[in-house]
Amino acid sequence: YPTWKRTLARRARESQMKRFCRAQAIQRRLEEIEVTFRELEQQGIKLEKLLRDENESPADQQTQWTNQLLYLVQKKNNLMTEESDLMIAVQELKLEEQQCQLDEKLRSYMNKEDTLKTPDDEKAEQEILKQLVEVVNKRNVLIQLQEEKRLSEL
Repeated sequence: YPTWKRTLARRARESQMKRFCRAQAIQRRLEEIEVTFRELEQQGIKLEKLLRDENESPADQQTQWTNQLLYLVQKKNNLMTEESDLMIAVQELKLEEQQCQLDEKLRSYMNKEDTLKTPDDEKAEQEILKQLVEVVNKRNVLIQLQEEKRLSEL
């Protein structure tokens, strides 16, 4: 096994582990966001009930409750934005994994001597190359989507 093949295999494993760790971190954060959503919902329900039921409360108390409710809505919107970004990151990770698998397959076909390739091998190589281009284009669309989102937020 030549050194360059071992190096490629090691790098592929390392990048796969990095993607796995990122995916786990994203999953944990999505679960945290879900819990926070539920907590914000409960707090919002309590504040709405206070606002509806306590008509005789002083105006400054009602203003304070309204401000708290608006703060909860703003916090929820921020979490929804973060959740959306994380979902895009999940899609990007899936495409990245798919791209790595296709790269490996393509490399195996390209390492074969041209004289040893069958017509089926050449056809499979072209199909993998086509799929690889599609995955790269999908990743590009996600990156453009993130950039547009970032610019609209500014």
